[in-house]
Parts: sequence; structure tokens; C-alpha cells
Amino acid sequence: MVINNIEKFLDWVLTKQLSLSYIASKHKLRIHDKEEIIGDLWLPFNLSFDPIANKVTKAEKNWIVLLVRAGTAAVGYFEEGINTEHKVFRAYMVRKKQGKSQIKYLKTKGKSRAGSRVRLGASEKFFEDINNKISQYLNNYPIDYIAYSCSKTLWPFLFSAEGSFKKDDPRLFKVPQHVQEPGYEKLLKINDFLQCSNLVIEEKYPDYFSSYIDIESPEQEDNDDW
Repeated sequence: MVINNIEKFLDWVLTKQLSLSYIASKHKLRIHDKEEIIGDLWLPFNLSFDPIANKVTKAEKNWIVLLVRAGTAAVGYFEEGINTEHKVFRAYMVRKKQGKSQIKYLKTKGKSRAGSRVRLGASEKFFEDINNKISQYLNNYPIDYIAYSCSKTLWPFLFSAEGSFKKDDPRLFKVPQHVQEPGYEKLLKINDFLQCSNLVIEEKYPDYFSSYIDIESPEQEDNDDW
């Protein structure tokens, strides 16, 4: 559920005497009704949250978006939400018959034939090139977030001792959305998603926010004038 007017929504939450807790690592607000979790409000990257005042404010933020699948990746630098640089990577690292990446295949079979070595070499360069590009962004620009979508299997291969991109970087932010095919268009779509406020409601309470009206209809606005 997209929330267009965050200030109005937060006022509604406080009027209902609900409590908020800010989870910085995920840049989201967890909404509680007493001890029960009711939902999560994912905040846009271009907003900051003041937990004391329970208010959001506009902020000038820059971020990286990284999308990785076996053999394909896309990475871009976004300055205040505008893409200024991007790069798409492709590598021959998927076994045609099995449709499985060479890394996954070696984990289960442990074989190293000529074709396997070619794919493995391509895989190593694939991840090295990605790390180099992200390290370049980190070294040259002020980065507030590194938003990523990558499977657990491939994640460890993205990091190197030499690069600036490290797995314990506190700016890392896992994109709460599945990405099937990385590419430039998908980078832009994920960037749009990261600049929206999305309310994820707990399954136990599907109708909890049904009384909240995000944007008043023209009829309601006209009636308010009388």
C-alpha cells in the first residue's frame, strides 16, 4: 500500500495512539498497537525520520543500487534520486543444460573440466568488475545507502580484500522486492520504488488501516469549502 502523504499518515497513527519504532538498518517505521505489530512503513530514501518529534523531513541523499543474478548484474549511482552513472555486467557462468551457475554447480559436484574452468574464470571476473565499479562510486561520491538485490549464494563472491565494498558496510540496504532480470530499466524502477513510502500490513490485520484516507477525493475537498 503506497502512502502518498506521510505527514498525514503519521498524524493518523498518533491520533490512534499507536507507537512507532524506527529501524535504521531498513529505513522503516514499525507500527505497534500496544504489544502487537500492525505493519511496517518503508520510508523513501530522500526522507529522514526524527524519532523524538515523530516527523519526517526532506534530505539530500545519494545512493547506489546493485542488482545481481547469475551471469547478469546492474549497478548505478543515484544523486538525490537522479541516475548519473550506471553499468550492466554480463558473464558466461551458467551451464546451458542445467541452467545452473558454475558456482552452484561446483558446490554440489566439485568438477573442473575445461568448460567449467572457463565459466569459473568468467565468474571471478564478473564479481571483480562489480566490486571495482561499486568501490569507484564509494571512493568518488558521498554515499548514504547501498541498496542491493542478490541471492545468498552469490552474495559472498561480491567482496574482496582490496575493494572498498565490504559486506559489513552499515549503509547496505536489502531491497524488499524480488528482481528477476537486472538491467538499466530495472535499476530505474527500483530507484522509483526506493523513493516511495510503502505500508506493509501484517497478515493478521488486513483491514486495520481501512479507515485511513490518504488523499481526499475532489468531492470531499469541495464539501470542505461550504
